[in-house]
Amino acid sequence: MVNLTRRVFTAGLAARLVLAGPARAAGWDQVLERAKTMPQLHSIVVSVGGREVLAASFRGPGLDRPANVKSVSKTLLATLTGAAIERGVLPGVEAPILPYLARRSPAGLDPRAEAIKVEDLLTMRSGLARTSGANYGAWVNSRDWVGYVLRQPMHAEPGIRFGYSTGDWHLLAAVLTEAADASLLDLARSWLGRPLGIEVPAWTRDPQGIYMGGNNMALSPRAMVTFGEAIRTGGAPVVSKRWIETSWKPRTRSPFSGHDYGYGWFLTRLAGERVAYARGYGGQVIWVVPGARLTVAATSDPDQPARSQGHMGRLHALLAEAIIPMAQEA
Repeated sequence: MVNLTRRVFTAGLAARLVLAGPARAAGWDQVLERAKTMPQLHSIVVSVGGREVLAASFRGPGLDRPANVKSVSKTLLATLTGAAIERGVLPGVEAPILPYLARRSPAGLDPRAEAIKVEDLLTMRSGLARTSGANYGAWVNSRDWVGYVLRQPMHAEPGIRFGYSTGDWHLLAAVLTEAADASLLDLARSWLGRPLGIEVPAWTRDPQGIYMGGNNMALSPRAMVTFGEAIRTGGAPVVSKRWIETSWKPRTRSPFSGHDYGYGWFLTRLAGERVAYARGYGGQVIWVVPGARLTVAATSDPDQPARSQGHMGRLHALLAEAIIPMAQEA
């Protein structure tokens, strides 16, 4: 079979398709044409079996420049947590968090906060009132992000109820910073960036200098795929296969999408395949589909919502109806 490389340039679009034979070419062309109809979509990169088969940038910074991946940062932080545990920086997911936050904790905490473990932050089941949604602005405009989260009322016992909250992840960032005696940026560059050969730019810090946990990290679309491929193929050189299997065990469920949630990964089935995905506001996504040897990254307009019945639903449909079937035939 002869390999065919095609470059397509049209107004507002730069795309590269690496295809094999006329049938494959037509199939990926159809995926590209469908993607082009999605006005919020900025870019898409598809890798099958470790080979980039489609890479298209419709708008935004392009394929090789970092873009804000929003809450995909939660999945990256979950992976850094696994790396910390496997390096002995943290004793495990059962570790209580308050000993690491002793010098940052405000007085008068609800006694139930003493039971919050690393695992509860990885699954957003701290029991603390959410600091995403309506409370997000007040939180990020506060003078002490860690203290603000810890002062939130306990709405449930730790480890019981899922409550989507970036504040939980910022507590985890503070725990890692304290345990490693290093900034989250240094950890991300040392444990993700350098081993994978990808750029990890600096991002938002809180008033105390702690890099934000769970939001505003930036990766290029191709770097997103590089990370996803490392996870798909067993985790090396970042984390072990065992950590991935642990991360992909359903622990709770999102009331918004109805999908299961593990350690920083949403979990579902599409087109008959098991799918783990990282999701950020606006439609920043990394999908990993081991059974189809598939990794896909998408970036989208970071200033528009991507609801499960809107742009995010259309992204899932593109994956399920067009991309996965093509990968299954490969």
